[in-house]
Amino acid sequence: MIKQVGSFDELVMTPLRDGINALCWARTLAGDFGEIVEKLGVGKGITSLDEARLLALDLSDAGKAAREVLLQDLESLRARELQPSLDCVNGYENEIESDLLRTDVQSWHVDSATVEADTYLCTYFGASSEGLRHEEARRRVDVPEFRAELLELYGGEDDEGFRDYLNENYLDLHYTPLPEARSFSFGLGHLWRIATEYPGSPVPPCIHRAPATLAGQPPRLLLIS
Repeated sequence: MIKQVGSFDELVMTPLRDGINALCWARTLAGDFGEIVEKLGVGKGITSLDEARLLALDLSDAGKAAREVLLQDLESLRARELQPSLDCVNGYENEIESDLLRTDVQSWHVDSATVEADTYLCTYFGASSEGLRHEEARRRVDVPEFRAELLELYGGEDDEGFRDYLNENYLDLHYTPLPEARSFSFGLGHLWRIATEYPGSPVPPCIHRAPATLAGQPPRLLLIS
């Protein structure tokens, strides 16, 4: 369940409970984030950005306004002892696996942690991340035909060893949408806080994915923590 909040403080302070596993601080941001992406001129793959690289860019007033937003978001999250990463994504260099085995970020998945933790996300430019409600998805390893194929690859019994195999290869974190599923967009400029899978979590983790990479699409500019 998604809950809208009205400020950064509300975003970080609102507990994820009572079925709410995603918080969204909807924002309309000033500035030209596309100019930043253009001036960066990144190659294929994922390029992580720091303040020094951002400050070195020669930008118009609109570009400077966008840069100020990025710097402020980084500062706000670090002030909460988080570790945000600002990335320019121009496709993914890893080979996309078969639907059965794929564990890339473009596959529907949940994030996991060994202790209490959340994920923060914001797409500033380019295609946005997507979410999927739990009632409209099923863990891929719980789909009988997928599980049978994985057991065949594993070459053993459906026992604790098999479950360890799924966990060690992150296969139990990936989902497949049900036929009637309707995904939702995280949108541009909105800062999200989504639940992860960790021991004792009071809510189910938020199912999400990075958008599919299509020919001719511009690079994405996003923050993740």
